[in-house]
Amino acid sequence: MRVVPRARRPGLERRADGVLVARVAAPPVDGKANAAVCALIAEAYGVPKSRVTVVRGARSREKVVRVVRDPAG
Repeated sequence: MRVVPRARRPGLERRADGVLVARVAAPPVDGKANAAVCALIAEAYGVPKSRVTVVRGARSREKVVRVVRDPAG
């Protein structure tokens, strides 16, 4: 996924090439943008924030995010 920090309108969208774009209002400082991305993904998928983690790209705009829907998986 691609992250756009300091966006005016937070939200998720899918580009024509299939890339998920997360726009968050938080700045890319001290993990605030990553936390906002996790909260946005959690809300969109209907899971607790604790079940969403950034797997790769914590300091990059290109990220891989894991969403665990059930406790066993």
